[in-house]
Amino acid sequence: MHAALSKAPAATHKTQDANYPQTSKAPTKLVQYRRGKGAAPASHTVSGDPQAILTADDSAAELDPRTASQAALAAQQGVWSSQRLFGPAQDAGGAEAADAAAVDAAAADAPPAVECAPGEHPLRFAWSFWFMHRAPGHKINDYEAAMTKIATFASVESFWGAYTHLRRADEVPTITDYHLFRAGVRPVWEDAENLNGGKWMIRLRKGLATRLWERLAIAIVGNALGVADEVCGIVLSIRNSEDIISLWNKTALDTKVTLHIRDAMRLVMGLPAECVLEYKAHNDSLRDNSSFRHTDIYK
Repeated sequence: MHAALSKAPAATHKTQDANYPQTSKAPTKLVQYRRGKGAAPASHTVSGDPQAILTADDSAAELDPRTASQAALAAQQGVWSSQRLFGPAQDAGGAEAADAAAVDAAAADAPPAVECAPGEHPLRFAWSFWFMHRAPGHKINDYEAAMTKIATFASVESFWGAYTHLRRADEVPTITDYHLFRAGVRPVWEDAENLNGGKWMIRLRKGLATRLWERLAIAIVGNALGVADEVCGIVLSIRNSEDIISLWNKTALDTKVTLHIRDAMRLVMGLPAECVLEYKAHNDSLRDNSSFRHTDIYK
């Protein structure tokens, strides 16, 4: 079932668009993302402009020269920073109240309510980390019951507080799944938010998942994909011969939004244009009881 990025998997359904024309060239190997080897991309911003991901409050006109220089250097080195991605901490008042209301709405189905400490940078939605491990040879009959919720957070600081305590992809045993989902959304096909949706998947050679998972995690909690609550969550699946990163979206039949998410994933993860991604609707997964088989291939 292993399909390295250097080799496009066979499929019966193929689509293409003007942005990604068909090519006979094999997808580029992503060896540059292996920790400690090769160079990281020059920028991780969606537009390619290191300043594009700044909020209005972080505009160059309002940054002193020293701060502007540090931000430019961080962008050039490909370093995600909370200041560049999420903007400055909110002062007490109307802005903080509005952000807190958005977080409360997202976390309405996930009691107890998640609140930001004073001075923290609030996220648009609250999010939860989940963990699942299955021992080789064991079968899980109730997938939801086998998952453990690790933490729920609603600010940049609490995200990093949870994330930095997670073991990296190359440190966990095989048949392990990490889930990062909006608070109140269960990471199962049957959840009301997921039922009419689907997921984008990218299959990775072993050793590449940690960096790419981190980039995508930061992008979705920071709303960098620009589709708000259309993103339900992401999953990192560690398997024997490959690792798989998936992004679940809410509306599988909305082709425009679904393709926008695919293109945004390519950009925030730094994937080459010819890299193969796969899509599968959750209804199809429920029908054939499979997560990664019978997918549609997109180049």
